[in-house]
Amino acid sequence: MGSISRKQFLTRMGLLGASAAFFSQNQLYGQLTSVAPNVSVTLSEVHKGESIFEYIKRLKGDYNITLHRQIIGAANEFKEGDLSLGVAAADSISRMRAKTLLGNTKINELNNISVYQDGITDVIGSSTERNRKVDNFTMNQLKSFILKKSESEIKRIMPALQSDIIGCLVKLMTNEELIQVGQKVFNPLPKSNIGSKGYLSARIQPNSPTDNKEDILWQVFDAWSYGVGDLVLGTNPVSSEIESVANIEKTLHEVLSVFKLEETLPNCVLSHIDVQAEVEKLYPGTTGIWFQSLAGTVDANTTFDVSIEKMQQHVANRTKQFGLYAETGQGADFTNGHGKGFDMVLHEARKYGFIRALKAQVKNSKPKEDAPWFLVNDVAGFIGPEVFKTKEQLVRCCLEDTVMGKLHGLTIGLDICSTLHMDVSLEDLDWCISQIMPANPAYLMALPTKNDPMLSYLTTSFSDHIRIREHFGYKVNDAMWDFFKEIEIIDLNNKPTKHFGDPLWVFYKYCKAKGDKRSMLEIYDEGKITMHNIRQRGIPLAEGYGKNIYDLEPELEREVRLLYEDAKTSLWTEITPAFMATVPEAIAITTNSTDRKDYVYHPESGEILAETAVRRL
Repeated sequence: MGSISRKQFLTRMGLLGASAAFFSQNQLYGQLTSVAPNVSVTLSEVHKGESIFEYIKRLKGDYNITLHRQIIGAANEFKEGDLSLGVAAADSISRMRAKTLLGNTKINELNNISVYQDGITDVIGSSTERNRKVDNFTMNQLKSFILKKSESEIKRIMPALQSDIIGCLVKLMTNEELIQVGQKVFNPLPKSNIGSKGYLSARIQPNSPTDNKEDILWQVFDAWSYGVGDLVLGTNPVSSEIESVANIEKTLHEVLSVFKLEETLPNCVLSHIDVQAEVEKLYPGTTGIWFQSLAGTVDANTTFDVSIEKMQQHVANRTKQFGLYAETGQGADFTNGHGKGFDMVLHEARKYGFIRALKAQVKNSKPKEDAPWFLVNDVAGFIGPEVFKTKEQLVRCCLEDTVMGKLHGLTIGLDICSTLHMDVSLEDLDWCISQIMPANPAYLMALPTKNDPMLSYLTTSFSDHIRIREHFGYKVNDAMWDFFKEIEIIDLNNKPTKHFGDPLWVFYKYCKAKGDKRSMLEIYDEGKITMHNIRQRGIPLAEGYGKNIYDLEPELEREVRLLYEDAKTSLWTEITPAFMATVPEAIAITTNSTDRKDYVYHPESGEILAETAVRRL
């Protein structure tokens, strides 16, 4: 077996989707570039009106790219990932000085001297318009413009904003200011309300640990019984074998076809885009929107076995209603060994610039109202505490990414999620959702409970969607709301019916739509047996609700909490000397981690054996 780090394996097998299974063994076990040490940035006093480049020249006598990257990174609100990259501010004084320097710097200066140059930089530059007035803005003037002007005025200059500029802009904004922008700028999908002001859609994420079609299909029924799921039916597959992916695609496409929803929302299996293309060749019309994880540099995209040219070729074929569903996330680049010395926000901004360029490639050849759907899903929090250690960092990331996506003209949604080894509890996740939702992202993930049964991480449940809609007054896509009325989950007064939260009822409606002649009792009896079997396989289907319609049914709520507490206990339980004594011929060795907490929070410390261990071996 070749060399692979825990971070590389985790990221490829998780955040970056089950598309990781596409990699050959040689690719998967490639050498990981070492992560930068945890070195923070201290900045000296700034002169009045001084820009980044004037400051660098005063201190260094000439341009210095390392200091340039450190100043840009130090302007970020603190995140663990930036510390690993060596670009986090050492303290609030240095952070404020970095923001001051950035705010004083003109846009054309930042465009002319990039923190990193590669093919993605060129693609972003070539797809960005020139605007001399905007070029002469300082970053502070741009911030003032975005906060004060109307959506239409902002949209007039958005095509002239390079990705690094948008990334630098959000660094200068408070959370409240980011929310203000999020509430003002919207990029709805063609011929839908998805991504419009006052709407919050849902990607049903019907994952199965065994790619079982029943598990997947019934989670769709479950979601619709709660009036949730209007964006995409998107499954993360365990296997990316072509036939396995094809079977899931056909299952999801069939349920849409039976209910005549093929033009309302797409299906998607989140395998590698090459695999999806092969499935479409073998079974034309069964794939919906195509998925791919994307990065912000050419080298980082090799982790996903994609290139600029490959993505351009695939996108050229996505000319019908459903185009591309791209997945990104702060921290994915450096945990794959492609940090390149600059911060996570700029990496993320460049991903959106790449996607904007791909979208423009198709958009330019079609009328605006017929342009294919392009979606971005920002997966925030999946990697773990080496990227975001606290709930506050998670909220900050989600607000930054929502605004960056919107200012790129993209329809962006979030996977507000955490892993079990983060210091983010179930209650904390609810708090994060409440802090982020005023920014009105286009959509969130949706599962029966917060716990994903295949990926084993925490995200948003069907109940969360109902609670958010009740609290913020958000709506789902009108066409899908009409469908929920049609299957009698919602009544004519837009209120839940007696069938709300009853997946058996949706199954019954599905069978009848297929022409099933059996009685309701017979169909229900079959459904009950199927649901029992699915639950036995570890898939927690939701039914009913608690005191409020947005509460989980109490018994299921208890089960979720017990599983969470058990997982936390398992994660932090130390291996005792008494247990080690039971292992025959065991040799106790240590890594550079000082203890379990150090390993969980800084996994790279556990990837290297201590010198004493090497000698002992």
